[in-house]
Amino acid sequence: MKNLVCPISDQRVNEQVTRINAMFAIGIIVLAFVLNSVFLFTFLMADFFIRAFTEIKFSPINFASHYLSHTLNLPIRMIDKAPKVFAARLGFLMTTVIAGLYIFSFKIASVVVAGILIFFASLEFLLAICVGCMIYTYLVLPFYKK
Repeated sequence: MKNLVCPISDQRVNEQVTRINAMFAIGIIVLAFVLNSVFLFTFLMADFFIRAFTEIKFSPINFASHYLSHTLNLPIRMIDKAPKVFAARLGFLMTTVIAGLYIFSFKIASVVVAGILIFFASLEFLLAICVGCMIYTYLVLPFYKK
C-alpha cells in the first residue's frame, strides 16, 4: 500500500465527513433496492455529481454528514480533497450504471455493481481505506506516465 499514488490538491476535507458520506451512500443503495426506488438511485447519482464535478460546497449528503459529524462532536482530521473527488467520480459512474441496469430490468447485474460500490464504501466508512487511490494508481496513472 506504500506505493499508492493519489491525486493531489491544495484543498482539504474532514475525513470524518467523507466516512459518514460513505455510510449514507451504503444506506441509500440498500434502501433503493428494498423500496424498489429509482428515485433514490437518481438522488445518489446527483449527489455524487455535485461532489465530483461542481464547486458547490455542500451536496445534500455532504451537508447531512457535516451536521452529523458536528452533532456527534467527532474529531476533525483534515485530509487531501482530490482523492475524495476522484472517488466521488467513480461513485457517480457506478451509480449511473446501477440506475441504468435497474431501469432496464437487469436487476441482478445492478445488484452486482451495487455490491461492489457498497464494498468500496464500506472500506472507506469502516477502515478509512480509499479504493479510489488504488484504482487511480493501477488503472489511471499508467496512462499518464511518460
